[in-house]
Amino acid sequence: SMMKTEKIVQALGLDVKCGKDYLGKEVTGGYTGDLLSDVMGNSKEGYIWITRQVHQNIVAVASLKEHAGIILINSSEPTRETLEKAEAEKIPIMVSDLPAFEISGKIYNLLTSES
Repeated sequence: SMMKTEKIVQALGLDVKCGKDYLGKEVTGGYTGDLLSDVMGNSKEGYIWITRQVHQNIVAVASLKEHAGIILINSSEPTRETLEKAEAEKIPIMVSDLPAFEISGKIYNLLTSES
């Protein structure tokens, strides 16, 4: 089942930090993780990535894996370099005040309720 990134943003009240023009991407699933090598190896195209990492390397991973977007947890603030790079790579970055477990569960429920 799929859902546009913007629908997840609206449903969960996410704060879109950059990439507002690219929220039309279809989210095919999600991956939660802070270890870049793990996310590289196990996430898939169209996934939304949930992490507490804020440095610009997350954008390189999301771009390479063609993620629909990145959600930062616990009200984490992305660095300015991260936002600039994400805008250039057309990767939306959103922030949630929830911890990873909760936001992952909510997104899982949204995606599975669509089918």
